[in-house]
Amino acid sequence: MTTVSPDRPAFAAPSAGARATAGRAARVGALLGLTLLAACGLPRSGPNRNEILRGGEAGVGNAHVVMVNDHVTRATAYSPSYGFSNAFLSAGQVGADEIRPGDVLGLTVWENVDDGLLASLGQSNTPLQELQVDSAGYIFVPYAGRIRAAGNSPDALREIITDRLGSQTPDPQVTVTRVAGDGATVSVMGRVNGQGVFPIERPTRTLSAMLARAGGVSIDPEVAVVTVKRDGNTGRIWLKDLYESSSNDIALRPGDVVLVEEDQRSFTALGALGGQTKVPLGSEEIDAIEAIALVGGLQTQLADPTGVFILRDEPQSVARAVMGRNDLYGDQRMAYVLDLTQPNGLFMARDFMIRDEDTVYVTEAPYVQWQKTLGAITGSAATARTLETLGN
Repeated sequence: MTTVSPDRPAFAAPSAGARATAGRAARVGALLGLTLLAACGLPRSGPNRNEILRGGEAGVGNAHVVMVNDHVTRATAYSPSYGFSNAFLSAGQVGADEIRPGDVLGLTVWENVDDGLLASLGQSNTPLQELQVDSAGYIFVPYAGRIRAAGNSPDALREIITDRLGSQTPDPQVTVTRVAGDGATVSVMGRVNGQGVFPIERPTRTLSAMLARAGGVSIDPEVAVVTVKRDGNTGRIWLKDLYESSSNDIALRPGDVVLVEEDQRSFTALGALGGQTKVPLGSEEIDAIEAIALVGGLQTQLADPTGVFILRDEPQSVARAVMGRNDLYGDQRMAYVLDLTQPNGLFMARDFMIRDEDTVYVTEAPYVQWQKTLGAITGSAATARTLETLGN
């Protein structure tokens, strides 16, 4: 048991100065806590440059972080291009006079007798219009019977019919005309002024002629892509390339499907740029400098010019060339880094080509986060003073 002298108290009450010091310490501690919380939860548009680089160095995830240099720009110069395969380019034109199932023919028969097999009394000729070739390739001509028309030219069919009728009427004369080529048709659809199914006739044997027959395209020719589907194969070409090179003006075949559509290739711009959006690529190839310019350039107050990233999935062959490795299989996730502050940084960005589905991401400058942190501290301090005033 402890004895306490009545002349000396067991403890001394804190003085006013000590209480004030303790209060300030508590407020500073609370302020520091608020600051740490604010710094941890500061808003931002995405990871900064160092975070991305550290992720690549630590091997976190399956993305490769690569600094862009001359070797990288050459290795990534691969650009998927549109064009027709040899199967499309080597196909010959359809003979405009070759009769096919579905064609409609016009026949006229002249006879040298007043009362012939087909001609009425007093007439010398008999027109037989709108004879459609059936699905098996045959037509029926009175007194000549069922005749195979498909595969013959109008002149060859004329000789066959003349021979058949010659045994029944003296010296018949026959003419055969191809009224419509519905047996050799092409479907044209998409962004054209007149969609439909059109026959392959003498003026419309080629792709450009068939597009003209459909009324031309209804969109800007600079972004128009023409796709031709044939027997399970597909060929695709820019409309401007079709008119610039005659070799691309392929011959059409029966059953072809021609589709005209607007180019859907694009890249996505994110981060400290003048705009965050999805940007169409159009028919032209663009580099990283042009891509940045298309969205208003770097934001002067926010962007870190050392942290311009292009994110994409590279084909195996390109990824191996970039990394100098043969143990990479399948598409690889790549994060290419451009440092615009380097002496040749702008040249590297100018030589680095942007491809379909790329993501262009620009990180924020480090001082931006400091500004946000200071703002959080200032705001927290003001809040603490307000609370202290209210408490007093």
